Amino acid sequence: MRILHTADWHLGQMLNGWSREHEHRAFFDALLGVLISEAVDVLLVAGDVFDGINPSGDTQRLLYSTLARFVKARPGLQIILIAGNHDPAQRLEAPEAVLRELGVHVVGTLHRNAKGVDMDRHLVPLRDKQGTLKAHLLAVPFLRQADLPGLTLSAENGVEPAIIAAARRLHADMTDAALARAGGLPVMAMGHLTCTGALESEGAERRIMIGGEHAVPPDIFPESLAYVALGHLHRPQSLDGGRVRYSGSPFPLSATEIPYDHGVTLLDLDEGLIPHHITLPRPIAILRFPEAGAAPLQEVDAALAALNLDPEVPCDAQPFVYITLTADRPATLLLAEAEALIERNPVRLAGLSIARTELATPTAPPPSLAETSPEELFLIAFRQAHALEPDSRHIAAFRDAFSEV
Repeated sequence: MRILHTADWHLGQMLNGWSREHEHRAFFDALLGVLISEAVDVLLVAGDVFDGINPSGDTQRLLYSTLARFVKARPGLQIILIAGNHDPAQRLEAPEAVLRELGVHVVGTLHRNAKGVDMDRHLVPLRDKQGTLKAHLLAVPFLRQADLPGLTLSAENGVEPAIIAAARRLHADMTDAALARAGGLPVMAMGHLTCTGALESEGAERRIMIGGEHAVPPDIFPESLAYVALGHLHRPQSLDGGRVRYSGSPFPLSATEIPYDHGVTLLDLDEGLIPHHITLPRPIAILRFPEAGAAPLQEVDAALAALNLDPEVPCDAQPFVYITLTADRPATLLLAEAEALIERNPVRLAGLSIARTELATPTAPPPSLAETSPEELFLIAFRQAHALEPDSRHIAAFRDAFSEV
Protein backbone atom coordinates (compact mmCIF):
# COMPACT_ATOMS: atom_id res chain seq x y z
CA MET A 1 0.00 0.00 0.00
CA ARG A 2 1.29 3.43 -0.98
CA ILE A 3 0.25 6.63 0.76
CA LEU A 4 0.79 10.21 -0.38
CA HIS A 5 0.93 12.89 2.32
CA THR A 6 0.09 16.48 1.30
CA ALA A 7 -1.08 19.55 3.21
CA ASP A 8 -1.70 23.28 3.17
CA TRP A 9 -3.20 23.68 -0.29
CA HIS A 10 -4.70 27.07 0.67
CA LEU A 11 -7.15 27.12 -2.21
CA GLY A 12 -8.42 30.64 -2.86
CA GLN A 13 -5.27 32.37 -1.65
CA MET A 14 -4.55 35.82 -3.08
CA LEU A 15 -1.05 37.28 -3.24
CA ASN A 16 -1.11 41.08 -3.18
CA GLY A 17 -4.51 40.90 -4.90
CA TRP A 18 -3.45 38.28 -7.48
CA SER A 19 -5.22 34.91 -7.70
CA ARG A 20 -3.18 31.71 -7.28
CA GLU A 21 -5.72 29.56 -9.19
CA HIS A 22 -3.38 29.03 -12.14
CA GLU A 23 -0.73 27.64 -9.78
CA HIS A 24 -3.21 25.43 -7.97
CA ARG A 25 -4.40 23.92 -11.23
CA ALA A 26 -0.80 23.24 -12.26
CA PHE A 27 -0.13 21.70 -8.84
CA PHE A 28 -3.15 19.41 -9.21
CA ASP A 29 -1.91 18.29 -12.64
CA ALA A 30 1.46 17.41 -11.12
CA LEU A 31 -0.19 15.74 -8.13
CA LEU A 32 -2.33 13.59 -10.40
CA GLY A 33 0.81 12.54 -12.25
CA VAL A 34 2.34 11.36 -8.96
CA LEU A 35 -0.82 9.50 -7.96
CA ILE A 36 -0.69 7.55 -11.22
CA SER A 37 3.06 7.04 -11.63
CA GLU A 38 3.56 5.96 -8.00
CA ALA A 39 0.38 3.80 -7.90
CA VAL A 40 -0.88 5.63 -4.81
CA ASP A 41 -3.68 3.99 -2.82
CA VAL A 42 -4.35 6.73 -0.24
CA LEU A 43 -4.10 10.53 -0.52
CA LEU A 44 -3.86 12.50 2.74
CA VAL A 45 -4.57 16.22 2.97
CA ALA A 46 -3.51 17.43 6.42
CA GLY A 47 -5.56 20.60 6.72
CA ASP A 48 -5.76 24.15 5.37
CA VAL A 49 -7.49 22.91 2.26
CA PHE A 50 -8.90 26.41 1.84
CA ASP A 51 -7.16 29.69 2.59
CA GLY A 52 -10.11 31.27 4.39
CA ILE A 53 -13.37 30.47 6.14
CA ASN A 54 -15.50 31.82 3.29
CA PRO A 55 -14.16 30.26 0.07
CA SER A 56 -15.80 31.40 -3.16
CA GLY A 57 -18.03 29.16 -5.22
CA ASP A 58 -15.30 28.88 -7.85
CA THR A 59 -12.78 27.80 -5.21
CA GLN A 60 -15.10 25.12 -3.85
CA ARG A 61 -15.82 23.86 -7.36
CA LEU A 62 -12.09 23.60 -8.00
CA LEU A 63 -11.69 21.40 -4.93
CA TYR A 64 -14.58 19.04 -5.60
CA SER A 65 -13.95 18.73 -9.34
CA THR A 66 -10.31 17.92 -8.57
CA LEU A 67 -11.24 15.20 -6.06
CA ALA A 68 -13.60 13.67 -8.63
CA ARG A 69 -10.86 13.86 -11.26
CA PHE A 70 -8.39 12.07 -8.99
CA VAL A 71 -10.82 9.25 -8.18
CA LYS A 72 -11.77 8.82 -11.84
CA ALA A 73 -8.12 8.62 -12.93
CA ARG A 74 -7.13 6.34 -10.06
CA PRO A 75 -10.09 4.01 -9.32
CA GLY A 76 -10.16 2.82 -5.72
CA LEU A 77 -8.13 5.79 -4.47
CA GLN A 78 -9.01 6.77 -0.90
CA ILE A 79 -8.78 10.46 -0.02
CA ILE A 80 -8.85 11.71 3.57
CA LEU A 81 -9.03 15.43 4.34
CA ILE A 82 -9.02 17.17 7.71
CA ALA A 83 -9.74 20.81 8.50
CA GLY A 84 -6.94 23.17 9.44
CA ASN A 85 -7.13 26.49 11.25
CA HIS A 86 -7.84 28.31 7.96
CA ASP A 87 -10.71 26.04 6.95
CA PRO A 88 -14.47 26.46 7.42
CA ALA A 89 -14.70 23.16 9.27
CA GLN A 90 -18.42 22.51 9.05
CA ARG A 91 -18.64 23.69 5.44
CA LEU A 92 -15.81 21.34 4.56
CA GLU A 93 -17.74 18.45 6.11
CA ALA A 94 -21.13 19.37 4.62
CA PRO A 95 -20.91 17.27 1.40
CA GLU A 96 -19.33 14.29 3.16
CA ALA A 97 -22.32 11.98 2.57
CA VAL A 98 -21.82 12.37 -1.18
CA LEU A 99 -18.03 12.39 -1.03
CA ARG A 100 -17.92 9.09 0.86
CA GLU A 101 -19.49 7.42 -2.15
CA LEU A 102 -16.37 8.50 -4.07
CA GLY A 103 -14.03 7.21 -1.39
CA VAL A 104 -13.41 10.64 0.14
CA HIS A 105 -13.48 10.94 3.94
CA VAL A 106 -13.67 14.43 5.47
CA VAL A 107 -13.18 15.33 9.14
CA GLY A 108 -13.74 18.99 9.93
CA THR A 109 -14.42 18.96 13.66
CA LEU A 110 -13.87 16.69 16.64
CA HIS A 111 -16.95 14.47 16.97
CA ARG A 112 -18.04 13.00 20.29
CA ASN A 113 -20.70 10.55 21.41
CA ALA A 114 -21.76 9.13 24.77
CA LYS A 115 -18.53 7.11 24.97
CA GLY A 116 -16.20 9.99 24.14
CA VAL A 117 -14.59 10.69 20.76
CA ASP A 118 -16.61 9.09 17.97
CA MET A 119 -14.05 6.66 16.57
CA ASP A 120 -16.39 5.68 13.74
CA ARG A 121 -15.78 9.18 12.36
CA HIS A 122 -12.12 9.59 13.25
CA LEU A 123 -10.61 6.14 12.59
CA VAL A 124 -10.49 5.50 8.86
CA PRO A 125 -9.71 1.97 7.58
CA LEU A 126 -7.15 1.99 4.76
CA ARG A 127 -7.41 -0.62 2.03
CA ASP A 128 -5.21 -1.53 -0.91
CA LYS A 129 -6.40 -1.75 -4.50
CA GLN A 130 -7.70 -5.30 -3.88
CA GLY A 131 -9.81 -4.02 -1.00
CA THR A 132 -7.69 -5.71 1.66
CA LEU A 133 -7.55 -3.86 4.99
CA LYS A 134 -3.92 -2.87 5.55
CA ALA A 135 -3.86 -0.10 8.17
CA HIS A 136 -5.91 2.57 9.94
CA LEU A 137 -5.64 6.36 9.98
CA LEU A 138 -6.56 8.43 13.03
CA ALA A 139 -7.85 11.70 11.51
CA VAL A 140 -7.60 14.60 13.99
CA PRO A 141 -8.61 18.04 12.66
CA PHE A 142 -7.31 21.34 14.00
CA LEU A 143 -8.17 21.33 17.70
CA ARG A 144 -9.72 24.23 19.55
CA GLN A 145 -9.73 24.80 23.28
CA ALA A 146 -13.23 23.34 23.66
CA ASP A 147 -12.03 20.08 22.08
CA LEU A 148 -9.54 19.34 24.85
CA PRO A 149 -10.95 17.25 27.73
CA GLY A 150 -10.42 18.07 31.38
CA LEU A 151 -8.68 21.34 30.59
CA THR A 152 -7.72 23.31 33.68
CA LEU A 153 -6.07 26.68 34.06
CA SER A 154 -2.93 25.33 35.73
CA ALA A 155 -0.23 22.89 34.77
CA GLU A 156 -0.65 19.20 35.49
CA ASN A 157 1.38 18.58 38.68
CA GLY A 158 3.55 21.52 37.68
CA VAL A 159 5.16 19.45 34.90
CA GLU A 160 3.85 21.05 31.70
CA PRO A 161 1.29 23.68 30.65
CA ALA A 162 -2.34 22.61 30.92
CA ILE A 163 -2.99 22.91 27.18
CA ILE A 164 -0.12 20.57 26.33
CA ALA A 165 -1.18 18.10 29.02
CA ALA A 166 -4.76 18.10 27.72
CA ALA A 167 -3.62 17.65 24.10
CA ARG A 168 -1.35 14.80 25.18
CA ARG A 169 -4.23 13.11 27.03
CA LEU A 170 -6.59 13.46 24.04
CA HIS A 171 -4.11 11.96 21.58
CA ALA A 172 -3.26 9.14 24.00
CA ASP A 173 -6.94 8.27 24.54
CA MET A 174 -7.69 8.35 20.81
CA THR A 175 -4.62 6.24 20.03
CA ASP A 176 -5.57 3.66 22.66
CA ALA A 177 -9.09 3.45 21.22
CA ALA A 178 -7.68 3.13 17.69
CA LEU A 179 -5.25 0.36 18.65
CA ALA A 180 -8.06 -1.55 20.34
CA ARG A 181 -9.93 -1.55 17.03
CA ALA A 182 -6.96 -2.06 14.72
CA GLY A 183 -6.47 -5.73 15.37
CA GLY A 184 -2.70 -5.50 15.24
CA LEU A 185 -2.57 -3.53 11.97
CA PRO A 186 -0.52 -0.31 11.81
CA VAL A 187 -2.19 2.87 12.99
CA MET A 188 -1.15 6.25 11.57
CA ALA A 189 -2.41 9.70 12.54
CA MET A 190 -3.02 12.98 10.74
CA GLY A 191 -3.20 16.36 12.44
CA HIS A 192 -2.85 20.11 11.98
CA LEU A 193 -0.76 21.97 14.55
CA THR A 194 2.71 23.27 15.35
CA CYS A 195 5.30 20.99 16.95
CA THR A 196 8.16 22.38 18.97
CA GLY A 197 11.48 21.98 17.24
CA ALA A 198 9.97 22.54 13.80
CA LEU A 199 10.92 25.52 11.62
CA GLU A 200 8.15 28.04 11.01
CA SER A 201 7.59 30.35 8.05
CA GLU A 202 6.77 34.04 8.26
CA GLY A 203 4.09 35.60 6.09
CA ALA A 204 1.59 32.79 5.55
CA GLU A 205 1.40 30.71 8.74
CA ARG A 206 -0.58 31.99 11.67
CA ARG A 207 0.71 31.37 15.16
CA ILE A 208 -2.37 29.53 16.41
CA MET A 209 -2.64 30.20 20.12
CA ILE A 210 -4.65 28.08 22.54
CA GLY A 211 -4.42 29.05 26.16
CA GLY A 212 -1.16 30.92 25.56
CA GLU A 213 0.52 27.97 23.81
CA HIS A 214 1.18 27.81 20.08
CA ALA A 215 3.24 24.61 19.87
CA VAL A 216 3.21 21.13 21.37
CA PRO A 217 6.07 18.64 21.64
CA PRO A 218 6.04 15.87 19.01
CA ASP A 219 5.92 13.26 21.77
CA ILE A 220 2.22 14.02 22.38
CA PHE A 221 1.82 11.49 19.55
CA PRO A 222 2.33 8.08 21.19
CA GLU A 223 5.18 5.93 19.91
CA SER A 224 2.63 3.27 18.93
CA LEU A 225 1.59 5.47 15.98
CA ALA A 226 3.53 4.28 12.95
CA TYR A 227 3.53 7.68 11.23
CA VAL A 228 2.08 11.15 11.91
CA ALA A 229 1.15 13.26 8.86
CA LEU A 230 1.03 16.92 9.85
CA GLY A 231 -0.08 20.14 8.25
CA HIS A 232 0.24 23.84 9.17
CA LEU A 233 3.98 24.48 8.73
CA HIS A 234 4.82 25.09 5.09
CA ARG A 235 8.44 23.93 5.08
CA PRO A 236 8.81 20.18 4.36
CA GLN A 237 10.50 18.73 7.44
CA SER A 238 10.64 15.68 9.67
CA LEU A 239 10.70 15.29 13.44
CA ASP A 240 11.26 12.28 15.68
CA GLY A 241 13.45 10.53 13.12
CA GLY A 242 10.90 10.93 10.34
CA ARG A 243 7.94 9.41 12.21
CA VAL A 244 6.36 12.87 12.54
CA ARG A 245 6.47 14.91 9.34
CA TYR A 246 5.19 18.06 7.66
CA SER A 247 4.82 17.58 3.91
CA GLY A 248 4.75 21.36 3.43
CA SER A 249 2.75 23.57 1.08
CA PRO A 250 2.61 22.85 -2.68
CA PHE A 251 4.39 26.08 -3.70
CA PRO A 252 5.54 29.31 -1.99
CA LEU A 253 2.72 31.15 -0.25
CA SER A 254 4.95 33.96 1.03
CA ALA A 255 8.39 35.44 0.40
CA THR A 256 9.87 33.36 3.22
CA GLU A 257 9.03 30.16 1.35
CA ILE A 258 10.89 30.96 -1.88
CA PRO A 259 13.93 28.78 -0.98
CA TYR A 260 11.84 25.79 0.12
CA ASP A 261 11.90 22.49 -1.73
CA HIS A 262 8.13 22.19 -2.13
CA GLY A 263 6.55 18.85 -2.88
CA VAL A 264 4.72 15.89 -1.36
CA THR A 265 5.68 12.94 0.83
CA LEU A 266 5.37 9.35 -0.37
CA LEU A 267 5.10 6.44 2.08
CA ASP A 268 5.14 2.72 1.37
CA LEU A 269 3.53 0.57 4.04
CA ASP A 270 5.49 -2.48 2.89
CA GLU A 271 8.77 -0.58 3.33
CA GLY A 272 8.14 0.61 6.87
CA LEU A 273 6.51 4.00 6.15
CA ILE A 274 9.83 5.75 5.62
CA PRO A 275 8.98 9.22 4.23
CA HIS A 276 10.26 9.98 0.74
CA HIS A 277 10.06 13.58 -0.44
CA ILE A 278 9.00 14.12 -4.05
CA THR A 279 9.82 17.59 -5.38
CA LEU A 280 7.13 19.08 -7.61
CA PRO A 281 7.84 21.63 -10.35
CA ARG A 282 7.10 25.20 -9.33
CA PRO A 283 4.15 26.37 -11.47
CA ILE A 284 5.35 29.98 -11.67
CA ALA A 285 8.66 31.63 -10.83
CA ILE A 286 8.59 33.59 -7.58
CA LEU A 287 11.54 35.95 -7.38
CA ARG A 288 13.04 38.37 -4.90
CA PHE A 289 15.14 41.40 -5.89
CA PRO A 290 17.68 41.54 -4.50
CA GLU A 291 17.95 38.04 -3.06
CA ALA A 292 18.96 39.57 0.27
CA GLY A 293 18.94 43.09 1.68
CA ALA A 294 17.98 46.05 -0.48
CA ALA A 295 19.13 47.49 -3.81
CA PRO A 296 18.75 50.73 -5.76
CA LEU A 297 15.95 50.85 -8.29
CA GLN A 298 18.45 50.89 -11.16
CA GLU A 299 19.86 47.50 -10.10
CA VAL A 300 16.37 45.99 -9.88
CA ASP A 301 15.57 47.38 -13.32
CA ALA A 302 18.71 45.75 -14.75
CA ALA A 303 17.94 42.43 -13.02
CA LEU A 304 14.42 42.35 -14.47
CA ALA A 305 15.74 43.16 -17.94
CA ALA A 306 18.29 40.34 -17.67
CA LEU A 307 15.46 37.82 -17.24
CA ASN A 308 14.44 38.46 -20.85
CA LEU A 309 10.81 37.63 -20.06
CA ASP A 310 8.28 37.02 -22.81
CA PRO A 311 5.98 40.07 -22.95
CA GLU A 312 3.20 37.93 -24.46
CA VAL A 313 2.91 35.51 -21.53
CA PRO A 314 -0.64 35.51 -20.07
CA CYS A 315 -1.07 37.53 -16.92
CA ASP A 316 -1.88 34.56 -14.69
CA ALA A 317 1.37 32.87 -15.77
CA GLN A 318 3.63 35.87 -15.18
CA PRO A 319 6.27 35.55 -12.44
CA PHE A 320 5.68 37.05 -9.01
CA VAL A 321 8.34 39.45 -7.72
CA TYR A 322 9.16 40.78 -4.26
CA ILE A 323 11.23 43.97 -4.37
CA THR A 324 13.15 45.72 -1.57
CA LEU A 325 14.54 49.11 -2.58
CA THR A 326 17.21 51.28 -1.04
CA ALA A 327 15.78 54.59 0.14
CA ASP A 328 18.06 56.81 -1.94
CA ARG A 329 15.32 59.37 -2.62
CA PRO A 330 11.96 60.27 -1.10
CA ALA A 331 9.57 57.35 -0.78
CA THR A 332 6.81 58.94 -2.85
CA LEU A 333 9.13 59.38 -5.84
CA LEU A 334 10.65 55.94 -5.40
CA LEU A 335 7.26 54.22 -5.23
CA ALA A 336 6.06 55.98 -8.37
CA GLU A 337 9.19 54.96 -10.28
CA ALA A 338 8.89 51.37 -9.00
CA GLU A 339 5.27 51.15 -10.16
CA ALA A 340 6.31 52.38 -13.60
CA LEU A 341 9.07 49.75 -13.67
CA ILE A 342 6.59 46.97 -12.88
CA GLU A 343 4.23 48.15 -15.62
CA ARG A 344 7.06 47.92 -18.17
CA ASN A 345 7.78 44.27 -17.37
CA PRO A 346 5.62 41.11 -17.66
CA VAL A 347 5.69 40.42 -13.92
CA ARG A 348 3.25 40.65 -11.03
CA LEU A 349 4.21 42.53 -7.89
CA ALA A 350 3.91 40.33 -4.80
CA GLY A 351 5.43 42.84 -2.40
CA LEU A 352 7.32 46.13 -2.41
CA SER A 353 9.23 47.59 0.50
CA ILE A 354 11.72 50.40 1.02
CA ALA A 355 14.67 49.88 3.36
CA ARG A 356 15.37 53.15 5.12
CA THR A 357 18.76 53.85 6.60
CA GLU A 358 18.73 53.82 10.37
CA LEU A 359 19.33 57.27 11.75
CA ALA A 360 21.73 57.82 14.61
CA THR A 361 20.07 58.39 17.95
CA PRO A 362 20.41 62.09 18.81
CA THR A 363 22.70 62.69 21.78
CA ALA A 364 21.22 66.10 22.60
CA PRO A 365 17.59 66.90 23.38
CA PRO A 366 15.59 68.45 20.54
CA PRO A 367 15.67 72.25 20.43
CA SER A 368 12.80 74.23 21.87
CA LEU A 369 10.60 76.32 19.59
CA ALA A 370 12.43 79.43 20.76
CA GLU A 371 15.74 77.95 19.65
CA THR A 372 14.77 76.87 16.13
CA SER A 373 12.76 77.93 13.09
CA PRO A 374 9.96 76.31 11.05
CA GLU A 375 12.43 75.52 8.26
CA GLU A 376 14.82 73.77 10.64
CA LEU A 377 11.89 71.73 12.01
CA PHE A 378 10.97 70.80 8.42
CA LEU A 379 14.54 69.62 7.78
CA ILE A 380 14.48 67.44 10.93
CA ALA A 381 11.08 65.95 10.01
CA PHE A 382 12.18 65.25 6.43
CA ARG A 383 15.30 63.39 7.59
CA GLN A 384 13.26 61.31 10.04
CA ALA A 385 10.66 60.40 7.40
CA HIS A 386 13.00 59.59 4.52
CA ALA A 387 16.46 59.01 6.03
CA LEU A 388 17.71 61.47 3.40
CA GLU A 389 18.72 65.08 3.17
CA PRO A 390 16.11 67.22 1.34
CA ASP A 391 17.29 68.65 -1.93
CA SER A 392 16.66 72.14 -3.26
CA ARG A 393 13.22 71.20 -4.67
CA HIS A 394 11.90 70.15 -1.26
CA ILE A 395 13.28 73.26 0.47
CA ALA A 396 11.80 75.50 -2.23
CA ALA A 397 8.41 73.77 -1.92
CA PHE A 398 8.47 74.24 1.84
CA ARG A 399 9.34 77.92 1.54
CA ASP A 400 6.52 78.45 -0.98
CA ALA A 401 4.05 76.75 1.36
CA PHE A 402 5.33 78.63 4.41
CA SER A 403 5.05 81.98 2.63
CA GLU A 404 1.30 81.39 2.25
CA VAL A 405 0.73 80.75 5.97
